[in-house]
Amino acid sequence: MLSRIKDIVANLSPRLIEIRRHIHSHPELSGQEYQTAAYVAGVLSSCGLQVQELVGKTGVVGEMAGSGADQRQLAIRADMDGLPIQERTGLDFASHQPGIMHACGHDVHTTVALGTAMVLSQLGEPLPGNIRFLFQPAEETAQGAGWMIKDGVMAGIDAIFAAHVFPTIPSGSIGIRYGALTAAADDLELVIIGESGHGARPHEAIDAIWIASQIITSLQQAISRTQNPLRPVVLTIGQIQGGRAPNVIADRVKLLGTVRSLHPETSALLPDWVENIVAQVCQTYGAKYEINYRRGVPAVLNDLVLTQLMESAAQEAWGSDRVQILLEPSLGAEDFSLYLNHAPGTMFRLGVGSADLPNYPLHHPQFHVDEQAIVTGVVTMAYAACKYWQY
Repeated sequence: MLSRIKDIVANLSPRLIEIRRHIHSHPELSGQEYQTAAYVAGVLSSCGLQVQELVGKTGVVGEMAGSGADQRQLAIRADMDGLPIQERTGLDFASHQPGIMHACGHDVHTTVALGTAMVLSQLGEPLPGNIRFLFQPAEETAQGAGWMIKDGVMAGIDAIFAAHVFPTIPSGSIGIRYGALTAAADDLELVIIGESGHGARPHEAIDAIWIASQIITSLQQAISRTQNPLRPVVLTIGQIQGGRAPNVIADRVKLLGTVRSLHPETSALLPDWVENIVAQVCQTYGAKYEINYRRGVPAVLNDLVLTQLMESAAQEAWGSDRVQILLEPSLGAEDFSLYLNHAPGTMFRLGVGSADLPNYPLHHPQFHVDEQAIVTGVVTMAYAACKYWQY
């Protein structure tokens, strides 16, 4: 089976690169992936899959029927949206859309999932069970998975696979992570309410800017002394709005930030932990506050058995020297985690690092991938799908 998959992928390789370059040249923002979705639907239809469009707003679902020998159903998920970044790669197939770019590899994710469907449709015999291909919108805004789930894409699904590119892993290699792969990510909106006054007479006012600075400092210091260092928490205030003039003490400051954690037990405590610190600082200096702590996506927790399956498939396909066991998670976030509330799953890292060019990080305007990684991703995903019903 593995040899057949590799032969099919080798023949499909030029077509896969063509697909990736088309998607890369025509990126669309989250929730606006209409052209990408239509293109994906066309490729899936050409493979004989039953296709449903406008799922989860702009998502696409492709159903590949199995023989019925096994009632378990597998899902394979890819994301389609680009980012609001002006591309500066200089590639011949760079983005045609000003200010929009595939800087997170979603063009590769979509191509790998399409390639997997193309390969499995050419095996000549159906797999024991059904495969549902999920092409979701709006991963970058952490909304698309929820939209897809609301439209019922996880009904009857017993396991789910996904891949995400990683520029620090060399092309041709696969990264496997057991347990937490990415972090839970929450949004924090905080307003500090003081009293305005003359900049020369601060004792007659309640300085919201100064109090906001005390809150930021207190939160950062408290992490190191009240949170378990073996269960990391990252709190970043990325935006501050406040003040009207250099000589007027501000009476209102808005802070916007993100809170990241890896362990569900820690994540559950963070809203109260943040508010307690804010309340204590404000009480000390006579300010009031408004807080909106919004839960985002949970951590991606890879299932043990399915991760073992993926590792086994990758090692059989490429050898142990091209399979990295990742010892550390990422504090980035992924709404793939929402699917894991409905079925166990695993996400692997697809190495796209180039030996000949600088490897820019994800979300960089010069981010690029070694396109040979597409073959590695398709073979790994297709072979893991075939092995699923044997586990």
